[in-house]
Amino acid sequence: MRMVNFRVPYSARRGAFFLVLILVVGFLLLPGQLQSVFQEVGGPLGWMISWPLRAVAGIQDRIAGAWGRYVALQGVEEENQQLRRELDLLKEQNGQLREASVATERLSALLEFKKQVLPTSVAAQVIGRDTGNWYKTIILNKGASDGLQSDQGVITPAGVVGRVVKTTASTAVVLLVTDPNNAIAGLIQRTRDEGIVEGTTQGQARLKYIPLLSNARPGDHVVTSGLVEGFPRGIPIGTIIRIDKEEEALFQSAEISPEVDPNRVEEVLVIRSASIPTEGERFGVPKPKP
Repeated sequence: MRMVNFRVPYSARRGAFFLVLILVVGFLLLPGQLQSVFQEVGGPLGWMISWPLRAVAGIQDRIAGAWGRYVALQGVEEENQQLRRELDLLKEQNGQLREASVATERLSALLEFKKQVLPTSVAAQVIGRDTGNWYKTIILNKGASDGLQSDQGVITPAGVVGRVVKTTASTAVVLLVTDPNNAIAGLIQRTRDEGIVEGTTQGQARLKYIPLLSNARPGDHVVTSGLVEGFPRGIPIGTIIRIDKEEEALFQSAEISPEVDPNRVEEVLVIRSASIPTEGERFGVPKPKP
């Protein structure tokens, strides 16, 4: 019996392989175009071939849409990060501008006060603080080369800050009004009673040696008396918050809340003139005729 040889030639197998490869590539890359081609063939065979192509086309569309959204989200994320960096930079610049504006307002007020009240005083900035257990002081960026020396008064438009106790060529140390080692001649504005203002360990001040017959009371304002060098008369020191009367004492005393918070002072005026105007001269009161 003769055997039939069903062996396919090599060239035919290679042609079939390339045909299948072309169909697979067409399914993956051009499903929509092939679908329309097979639909034109018509009949059940065309429908059967176009149905998987429609499925492949739908999958491809979903993949393409998801990829497009992913790429778009990546772009949006990068844009958001850039916007955040720009916003942080703008916030920093805005804070610097606000600080510069506040500093300008403070300096303008200080220089206007200097011009009207103490034209020969020296404006200085606080560059250091020492509020330890021994002394309460601040350090200024002006010194002996600017005309500063010990015992000169230091003030702001709000009131007394302290007194210069030490200088170098370019800096000065100021003993604050709240330091117990400081002493400034004070005057109760309402009663005109005088005393000595000293600091306390609680960060306040105390007016000592008030006469027993004085009717000073909480709420009275205390100013410099001008009887000692360093301060003209009438510079605010603080407000009385409590009167202390001890039995058999020769004087009474008063606790004072300072007008100036030493922890917030940034710019000051140092009174360096030996000829200090009186309270009346500073407020434009005419001198009495002889």
